[in-house]
Formats: sequence, C-alpha cells, structure tokens
Amino acid sequence: MTNLLLILAGVAAVIAAAPFLREAARPAMSRRARRAAPGQFADLPQGRVHFRWSGPEDGPVAVCVHGLTTPSFVWDRIAETLGQMGYRVLVYDLYGRGYSDRPHGAQDVDFFCRQLSDLLADQNVESDITLLGYSMGGMIAPGFAAAHPSRVCQLVLLAPAGVGHDLGPASRLIARTGLIGSWAMLSVYGRSMRRALEAERGQRSGVPGIVDMQIAQLRYRGFLPAVLASLRGALDEDSEAAHRAVSAASIPTFVVWGEVDEVIPVAGRETLAGWNPSARQHVVPGAGHALPYSHDTEVAALLRQHLAP
Repeated sequence: MTNLLLILAGVAAVIAAAPFLREAARPAMSRRARRAAPGQFADLPQGRVHFRWSGPEDGPVAVCVHGLTTPSFVWDRIAETLGQMGYRVLVYDLYGRGYSDRPHGAQDVDFFCRQLSDLLADQNVESDITLLGYSMGGMIAPGFAAAHPSRVCQLVLLAPAGVGHDLGPASRLIARTGLIGSWAMLSVYGRSMRRALEAERGQRSGVPGIVDMQIAQLRYRGFLPAVLASLRGALDEDSEAAHRAVSAASIPTFVVWGEVDEVIPVAGRETLAGWNPSARQHVVPGAGHALPYSHDTEVAALLRQHLAP
C-alpha cells in the first residue's frame, strides 16, 4: 500500500511539474531568435523592446499599441494607411510579446505605460502624439493619455478593453486561482489559443500569415506567463478613471467597435459614452474582435474620415 501511494504521489508530482518544465524548456527570445526581426531594438529600464518606424520622416507621430496576444504586426495594414495619410508611425511589441523581452512580475496598465514612456523618451518623441490602442492596448492608450494629457493630441481606440470585456470563464478562472491558475495556463491556454486561431484561418485578413505569426508566439518562453500576468493585472482593471481624465483634458477621442465582437461586446460603447460624452464612436457592421486585420479596409476608411490631419 505504501509503495502504491509513493507511486501515485510520484505520478501526481510529474503531472504537476510537467507544464512548468515544458515552459522552462522553450527557447528564449534570444539574439538568434531576433535575427529575422524587422525594425530596431531599444534597451530600456525594464528590458529590450522591439519597434518599427514607417511613413514620412517629417510627419506627425502616430503610435500604435497592440493587445493581449497580438504583437505589433497586427497593426501592419493600419500603419500603412496612417503612413499614406502623412503620419510617421511607431509600432512596438509590448513586453512578453513579439521580439521584446519577457520581464517577470506584474503587468498592469502602469507597467505598460512605463514601457511606452521609456520608448518615447528613447526615440526623442515628446508631444503632439496621435495614440492608437487595440483591445488591451485600448486600456494602455487612455491610461497614458490620462497621465500625460499635454503629450497626446488625439486618441483612437479599436475594440478597447477596460469598458466591459469577456475573455470567457476559463480565462477568469485561470486569472483568479493562484498556483492552480498558473498550472492551468501553462497546460491548456496554448491549445485553446491555437484552436481559436485555426478557426480564423479561412477568414479574410489584411495582414498575410497572421494566424501562423500568432501561433508562433507560443514557441517562446515567457509568452504564456506574460499573458497570465496581464490577465491578472491590466485586464483585471477598468478604464473609467482614465477615460474621465481624457474627457476632462478635452483630448479628441474616436472609438471603433465590432458589431459581433464576443470578446469586447459593443455594449461597452454606452459605458464609455457615460465616461467620455464627447468621444465619437462607430460600429463596424459584421466585425468581430479582429478589427485591425479582419476589417482593416473599413477601419482605414474611418481613420481617413475622422482623424485630424
């Protein structure tokens, strides 16, 4: 009986440790992994950040902040449009995603605002910024604008989190159950993300190969822990104070929603209107959560119509 219990305990220990060992065995985001990276890198206080500039060098600056699991390539089509409009466009990878470093610790909105502030300082960008945020980036952008209202001249949000998002019961459970949640994150989240992305493979995308590029994120050590840290940090917050501050500072704000978005429901526009009554809002018919690439043509047309030159 004792031997059986020892065997069962050993099996349980192996099962418990397996996801953590598998994560530790993944390749790091190293110099070798970054050989194929476009753009440049900045060594900032919290780690190395991957970024790219595009558009005319003398244009007004537009900065694009991506979401929870989609690195900076999610902005490729929108950045192209902004460049055609005359903007000098900066896209970058949030910590834990793309080619940027994977620092340990909490990832709340303040953490990501520090990253953005450090990158702008490194690139000598001071003010008159048009700031765009998608999904979780739609929390970071108003957070930054609220903290630095004199630096942001206009704000664009696509399917912004922080106004009432629903990542599903599994994500909520993972985010709120400590070590068990961490185990579950490393055990099942990757498979769930891969299935969801494969379901998009036949859909139109303005960013070629985006499904494979997103799945490739799962290869590298630190991606899943970063997503978990954001679920427990930034995405456990709401953006009411930031939006009210943006409204008080009279920063022009344009918000685009997907009509059938199940992650960040369009009902959030009513909440946001209460926080920032002057914000202009638009709903893209038939669009889900993948606005920057599934409906990039419609979003591009809206930017041309609503963004100040």
